[in-house]
Amino acid sequence: MASQHVVVVTGPTASGKSALALALAKARNGVVINADAMQTYDAFPILTAQPTADERARAPHMLYGVLPLDATISASRWCALASVEIERSLAAGRTPILCGGSGLYLRSLMRGIAAIPEVPPEIRDRANADWQEIGPAAFRARLAERDAAIVARLKPGDRQRHVRAWEVAVATGRALSDWQAGATVPAPWRFATVQLAPDRGWLRGRIESRFDAMLTDGVVPEVRAVFDRAPDPRWPGLKAHGAPELFRHFRGELSLGEARQIAIDHTRQYAKRQMTWFRHQMTPDLVIDPGAAGAAALVAQYLDKMEA
Repeated sequence: MASQHVVVVTGPTASGKSALALALAKARNGVVINADAMQTYDAFPILTAQPTADERARAPHMLYGVLPLDATISASRWCALASVEIERSLAAGRTPILCGGSGLYLRSLMRGIAAIPEVPPEIRDRANADWQEIGPAAFRARLAERDAAIVARLKPGDRQRHVRAWEVAVATGRALSDWQAGATVPAPWRFATVQLAPDRGWLRGRIESRFDAMLTDGVVPEVRAVFDRAPDPRWPGLKAHGAPELFRHFRGELSLGEARQIAIDHTRQYAKRQMTWFRHQMTPDLVIDPGAAGAAALVAQYLDKMEA
């Protein structure tokens, strides 16, 4: 019978989370549940390193490729989707295994998240249009009048989070920072959190080799198919690492080699930010080096002891 623990496998991009989650799912009658924002989108399975058909055949994988590129995914929306899959897994006698590097989403699920009401689509569309029409600086200044606390936490060019804060303020009459500071209800499950903490040099090499494998596996035509649709640049799913660089290549601004290198550099910078965030914001039950021999066996042994 499956444990009532929800296993969490997290860590920086390219650190081996998916392989570890799959190994645990096979060993523990588990279901892998995506906890990576970009992997929820359907158009870039290669670029976002989603599970292959073979991997999906070896264990159930949920919440991968379930949203169109123009859909908005937030911590609250992901928590709602993940909660459904966790309950389904437990009801079927399976172990839920959350796998991904979106640390804020995972923390929100484990610690609880404010129940912010749904924002009407017309308010969201107006907020996005305002960002384009008045510009990021003016939008940020306007938001600061309604929610100075949230503006202090946001990077100036972060369109998605600025728009989210504005739409919540308009729709609810209450600042997003106030919602976030309110009472939350922690998740009803017990979590066993495994964090992958790789050597930086090892991870840098993994990021490069993974992107090169994507190039071999057909990522250029995959991204080109989206580019040829002339998508709205505001679509959230277009933020996947590598997509902006390849779009610039298709426009003739970069050679493929230049796009490759910039995408690798940006992904390495993102991984560095992830590792910093995990050090300060997560309290894992087990930290392992994925490059060490027998890492998967070590995790399995730990989970066995926890459930004994």
